[in-house]
Amino acid sequence: MRIDILTLFPEAVRPMMEASILGRAAKKGLIEIHCVQIRDFTDNKQQQVDDYPYGGGWGCVMMAQPLKACLDWVTAQAGPKKRRVIYLSPQGARFDQGHARRLVSEYDHLVLVCGHYEGVDERFIQTCCDEELSLGDFVLTGGEIPAMAVADSVCRMVPGVLSDPACYMGESHWDGLLEYPQYTRPDVWEGLEVPEVLRQGVHRDIQAWRREQQLIRTQARRPDMFAAYTPQSPEEERIVARLTGREKLVYDCRPAVPEDVDALVAITGEASDYLRQCGVDQWQDGFPNRDTLLADIAAGGCWLFTHDGAPAGVVCLYAREEPDYAVIDGAWRTEGAPYTTIHRAAVKAAYRGRGLADEMLQLCEDLALGRGYGSVRADTHPDNRAMRTVLERRGYALCGQIYLTRSTESDRRRLAYEKVF
Repeated sequence: MRIDILTLFPEAVRPMMEASILGRAAKKGLIEIHCVQIRDFTDNKQQQVDDYPYGGGWGCVMMAQPLKACLDWVTAQAGPKKRRVIYLSPQGARFDQGHARRLVSEYDHLVLVCGHYEGVDERFIQTCCDEELSLGDFVLTGGEIPAMAVADSVCRMVPGVLSDPACYMGESHWDGLLEYPQYTRPDVWEGLEVPEVLRQGVHRDIQAWRREQQLIRTQARRPDMFAAYTPQSPEEERIVARLTGREKLVYDCRPAVPEDVDALVAITGEASDYLRQCGVDQWQDGFPNRDTLLADIAAGGCWLFTHDGAPAGVVCLYAREEPDYAVIDGAWRTEGAPYTTIHRAAVKAAYRGRGLADEMLQLCEDLALGRGYGSVRADTHPDNRAMRTVLERRGYALCGQIYLTRSTESDRRRLAYEKVF
C-alpha cells in the first residue's frame, strides 16, 4: 500500500506517520507513506498556492494549478496502480471502519489531499478527486489530521503491519459493535476487581463474556449501532432479546429496610463503577453513600428489587418539591403542579440489560398514579446514554437542563425529564 499525502505542512505530518507501528511497517517495506509539499509545484516565484475567492468573502481559496501539478507528479512517481484520490473535506461522507476496509481491499495507492484556508477550487475537486471524506460534523483548520487518521486506519489493516488480523478484527466497529472492556494487572486496583471470568482462564467462557460485553456496551453507548446490528448466532439472538427486554427475568420488589443497606451500597457502587467506565461524571463523588440510602429507607421512598432472592436493583420515589428543579433551562410540562421524582435508580452488574430498569420505572409510575399524581420527573447526566435511552423509550419528555446545587461533582449539569399520565 502506497499513500501520498498532499499537504502544505509535511513537517507536521511526517513525524506521526514515521513513528511507532507505521514507521516499523514502512521500514519493512509493507507500506509507503510520502508527505508531498504542494508549494513545490506552483508556477510562480512566490510559491503562492491560494488567492481571493470569486464573488468575495472571507479568506482565500487554494488554487487548482499547484494541486493538479502535485497530483500529476505523485501519480507519475507511483506508476500504474489501483489508485483513489481523496479530498479530506467537512462536506464529504463520514469516514468509518467500512470506508477503511474498502480502501485497503480495493486500492493499492491512496492520494490524500489536505485542504486549507477556505477550501479548494471546486474545479480541482470535480476533475481530479474520486471522493470526499470527513472525520465528522465539525471543521478543522486543515486536512492534515483527517489525512493522518485515514492513513493510520487503512495501513494497520495491511497484511503484516499488525502481528495478526485478530489485532483489529476484534476491535470497535469491525463488525458493527464496540469493543469489550480490557483489563491488565493488578487484579484489584482502587477497590475494583478484574472480572472473575477473565481470571479463570477458560477460553470459551472468556469469548462468550467478551461478546456479551460488546453487545451491552454498544447498546449503552451507541444505540444507533445496536439497533442496526444483526445477531450472528443463536446465542447472540438470545443476548439481544434479553437486552431489548424481549426476554425478561421475573423480579420481586419490596420497600427496603435498614438491614438491606449493605446490599444497596453494593448495587449503587457497581453502578458508579459502570458510569466511570463509560466516562460519565455522575455518582463519582462518593454519592449516594450509606447515610443517603439509610435516609431513603427511613423516609419510606426506597424500593429493593430482587431476583430469586438475590438483590438486583434499587430505586427511590419521592413526592416532594425538589429545590434543584425550581430553576430549569427549559420548561417542565406540568409547571406548578404536584409531582413525584425518581432518584437513585441503579442496577447490579449481573442484571444490567435484563429489563430491570423498565421494571423499576414501571413501579414508580404505578405508585405515582395510584397516589393521585399527574407526572413523574427524573434527571440524569447528559452523557448517561443508557438512562436517557430508557427514559425516552418509556415516553419521558426532555424538558431542559437543571444544575445540582448541593453536589460536589465537577459537572453538575443534568438533563430534566418528565412523564405526564
